[in-house]
Amino acid sequence: MTQNILNDEALNTSYLIVGILAVVVVFVIAFFIIKKIGKDPKNILPVNLAGRIRIPLLIFLLSLFLKLCLLEDVFSNKELIRLIKHSSTIGIIISFTWFLIVFLKVFKERLLKKYDVNTDDNLKARKVYTQFTILENIVIFILIILAIGISLMSFDSIRQVGLSLLTSAGIAGIILGLAAQKAIGTLLAGIQIAITQPIRLQDAVIVEGEWGWIEEITLTYVVVKIWDKRRLVVPSTYFIENTFQNWTRKSADIMGTVFLYTDYDVSFDAIRAELTRLLEGSPLWDKQVNVLQVTDATEKSVQIRILVSAKDSPTAWDLRVYIREKIIDFIRENYPHSLPKTRVVLPQQDQNPSESIFPEKNPSNTTQ
Repeated sequence: MTQNILNDEALNTSYLIVGILAVVVVFVIAFFIIKKIGKDPKNILPVNLAGRIRIPLLIFLLSLFLKLCLLEDVFSNKELIRLIKHSSTIGIIISFTWFLIVFLKVFKERLLKKYDVNTDDNLKARKVYTQFTILENIVIFILIILAIGISLMSFDSIRQVGLSLLTSAGIAGIILGLAAQKAIGTLLAGIQIAITQPIRLQDAVIVEGEWGWIEEITLTYVVVKIWDKRRLVVPSTYFIENTFQNWTRKSADIMGTVFLYTDYDVSFDAIRAELTRLLEGSPLWDKQVNVLQVTDATEKSVQIRILVSAKDSPTAWDLRVYIREKIIDFIRENYPHSLPKTRVVLPQQDQNPSESIFPEKNPSNTTQ
């Protein structure tokens, strides 16, 4: 009798091993088929879909097999059977959630293929990319929370704890609300940015005195790529509660400013003509703005402001640097005496200092 029981357990164990091997074979076949379908560009499936879903697919097949097979015929330990059943349930939930996230990303990539952010006029593309990126993060966050909640509810002990907490839901809600007030506010700020869009991906901004581009927008923070390749990480609430500069809010084209300081005897018309010549010969200029104005005059120098325009902020920066360098070279070569200078008048050696200061007291200066 005992020998028959041992033989049955060994047979059932071998069936379990064969079943797991069959699941692995099915996984390999399905992975190969999906990978081969993805290689054809005419199909709707992306090329790298097989690589993305190989882990959740394996988890799903193994969990489904363990969920459906008769573990009671293999194991006599009821606790072990219950643990395997619960693990298979959680595996199905995790793999299904993983599938949804992968397909969500695939749907986003397919939808955004017709929008190119690398073009000159990319305002609409950046707007769509910003909306879908933030909405994607929101959906993924909700899916993960639901998956965790459903997984926990599969355990009887945790379900009983949850039911007992319902009686004090009001107090618990107040406590959780106060504790998570800042986190919830940050999440809501991320959603508000997605809807109102005070910033978009690749917008040129000035934040905390730093000039850069919006590189990444999440639900809780925004990454600004500074011009010197540093990264400024700012909470999402900053762009809702504080003032900042967005240079590309309405369009990508932007004006650049160059300030110069010269002496009073410089020829403004000559500088203006040189500026026009430089702009017309530069591919950086978009042929929209070409302005030279004297904006200030002090006892030492005059301030010249040059306004130029370009198709986007990086090009405007390069154009400003180019114009500043060439105009300074032009002034130095053609009007070296017009560079800023400080004048000091010294008295003659044979002259009394008081006489140079008060010439009317010098008898020699008195007209006879």
